[in-house]
Amino acid sequence: MWVELGLYLAFGSLAGILSGLFGIGGGVVIVPFLVWFFSLRGFPPDSVMIMAVATSLATIVVTSVSSVLAHHRLGSVRWSVVFRLAPGILIGSVLGSVIADRLPPHWFKLIFALFLLYVAARLSVDAKTENGRMRTPGGWVYFSAGIGIGAVSSILGIGGGTLSVPFLVKCRFPIRNAVAISSACGFPIAAAGSLTYIVLGWEKPVLPAWSLGYVYLPAFAGIVATSIPFAPIGAKLAHRLPTRRLRRMFAIVVLIVGAKLLWQAVQPWIGNQP
Repeated sequence: MWVELGLYLAFGSLAGILSGLFGIGGGVVIVPFLVWFFSLRGFPPDSVMIMAVATSLATIVVTSVSSVLAHHRLGSVRWSVVFRLAPGILIGSVLGSVIADRLPPHWFKLIFALFLLYVAARLSVDAKTENGRMRTPGGWVYFSAGIGIGAVSSILGIGGGTLSVPFLVKCRFPIRNAVAISSACGFPIAAAGSLTYIVLGWEKPVLPAWSLGYVYLPAFAGIVATSIPFAPIGAKLAHRLPTRRLRRMFAIVVLIVGAKLLWQAVQPWIGNQP
C-alpha cells in the first residue's frame, strides 16, 4: 500500500506540473495513468475505465477550488456567466455519469482515445482567439451548452476546460475571462459527476477495497496531496522553458497514449472478424 501511495504522490506531482505548464486539465494525464495502474493491480477489467474517470473527477473537486480562488482574486471570473451555465452543467454531469455506467468498456476506451487524439491536435497548434465584439448568448444557449459540456466532461473525467473555453471564445469572451469562467465551471462538473459515480458504484460487490463507489480513495488522496502544490511550479516553468516546443513534445506523448487506447478499444471488433 505504501509503494502504491508513493506512486500516486509521484504521479500527482507530475500531473500538477503538466497542468500548470501547459494549461491542460489534470484528467488528460490522470485517467490514462489510472487505467494503466488499475489494470496492473488486477482490478476488474469492466470497472477499470469507469473507476479511473470517477477518481479523476473526484480529484478535480478539490483542485478546482484553488484555481477558482486564484482567478477570482484577479477579478477574471464573470460569475453571471457561471451561474447561467451551472444548471445545464449539473444536469449534464449527472446524465454523463449515468451514460458512462452503461457504456461497454471498449466503447468507453474508444471515446476517451478519440478525446486524447483531439487534445494532441490542439496541443500541436497554437490556440486562436476570436476577434470582435463580445456576443451574449441567450439563456437556452447557455443551458444547452452546459448540458453538453457537463455530460461529455463527466464521461471523460475532465474539468471541462477543453470544451468550455472554445465555446466561450466563440462567444468572444477574452481568453483570460474564458479560462477563469471555465475553471469556475469545473467545480460543479466534478462535484455532480463524482457524486453520481459514488452513488452508481455504491453497492457493486466486485470493486476493490478502499473504494467509495467508483472512486478509489488511495489514488484520490495521493494525487490531490501533490497535484495542488506542484501546479504553481508548472506555471512558473512555463515562463522559463520553451513551452511551444514542449507542448508539441507532450502532444506526441498524448498521441501515443491515445493511439494505444484506441487500439485496445477496437481489438474486440477485430477479434470478432471471421
